[in-house]
Amino acid sequence: MSPSLRRPTLADRLQAQWLTGGALSAALLPLSWLYRALLALRQLAYRTGLTHVQTLPVPVVVVGNWIVGGAGKTPTTLALLELLRARGLRAGVVSRGYGRDGDGVRLVTRVSTAREVGDEPLLIHLRGLVPVAVGRDRVAAARALLAAEPGLQLLVSDDGLQHWRLPRQLSVLVFDERGLGNGRLLPAGPLRQPPVPLLPDHLVVYNAPQASTTLPGFVAERRLAGAVTLADWWAGKPASMDTLLALRALPGLLAVAGVARPQRFFDMLHGLGLRLGGLALPDHADFATLPWPADTAGVVLTEKDAVKLPPGRVGALPVWVVALDFSPGSGFEAALDQQLQKLSLPA
Repeated sequence: MSPSLRRPTLADRLQAQWLTGGALSAALLPLSWLYRALLALRQLAYRTGLTHVQTLPVPVVVVGNWIVGGAGKTPTTLALLELLRARGLRAGVVSRGYGRDGDGVRLVTRVSTAREVGDEPLLIHLRGLVPVAVGRDRVAAARALLAAEPGLQLLVSDDGLQHWRLPRQLSVLVFDERGLGNGRLLPAGPLRQPPVPLLPDHLVVYNAPQASTTLPGFVAERRLAGAVTLADWWAGKPASMDTLLALRALPGLLAVAGVARPQRFFDMLHGLGLRLGGLALPDHADFATLPWPADTAGVVLTEKDAVKLPPGRVGALPVWVVALDFSPGSGFEAALDQQLQKLSLPA
C-alpha cells in the first residue's frame, strides 16, 4: 500500500501533533513534566558534583539536536569532517551506533556490517574516510578510538548532545523544517531537552530552506550529487550527475528510502525529472529481507541504505546509490575557523 494511502497509526497522529499540538499531545503533558523533572535531577547531579563530565586529551565537537528524529546530523557530520580535513586536521568520530546489535564499544572497519556497528557510523567511516568507534558509552568509545588512533587531533561525536558525561568544546546544533515543533518535551512534543540560550561555543545549522527557529544560524545548501551503481559505490567510486540524470530515461524504477524523511529524498529525485515510484521504509530499516517487489526493474537508494546492501545481495537487479551534496555554507566555515582558533587548532 502506498504510504499516502496507509491509515494513520497512533504514532503518526502523535508525530503530527508534535508539530502543531492537539488533544493527544495535551494528554501526554504530565509525562513531559515528569521527563523535565528527570532532566532537572540529572543537571543537579552534575552541578553538585555527584556526577562528573569526563576528560579527554583532545577537543570534542558534538553534532546533535534538541528535536527527536532525523534532522540531518549525519550529513552535517560528514560536511564538518570534510572542512576539518581541508584544514589539515585529523579527526575521528564516536557514535552510539543506533540500531546495532549490542551496546559495547567497537571500532568500525571496512568489513564491519551495519548490524554490528550501525548504519550511520558505517556510512561515516566509508564516506568520510575517518576512524570511527561506536558505543552506548561515548566516553569509553572515545578512549578506545584514541588508543587505536593516537594521532587524532580532535573527535566529532555524531549525536551525543544529551550525553553529558562526554566533554565538548564545541556543539553544532542541527534543525530541519520542524524547528522546535510544538515546543513541548517528549512525549507530548519532539524536544529532547528544554531550549536554552545559545552559548559562545554553539553553532546552529539549518537543514532546511530557511531558518526554522529564532536562533541565529547558518542555512545549509543541499542537493543530490549524482548516482553510482551499488557495486561501484562499495568500491569507493564517486557518484556522477550524468549517471543520475540518465536514469530519467529508464522506466519502472523504484526509489527506496529507510531514512527519517523519505519524502524529501523522493521529492529531490522528482525535482531532477526522474519519474519513479517511492517505497518509504522505517528509519534504520535493516534490509534483512529485500523490501521491493520481485518484478522491480531497478532500484535507487540512499547511501544510508546502501551500507546495508552488499552488491551480492541484490543479484542481477540494477541498483544505484544516490549521494547527497551537503554544505553548511561559507558563514559556517568562518564561524568554525573562529572556534578552532579558540581551541588552538589550525584554521
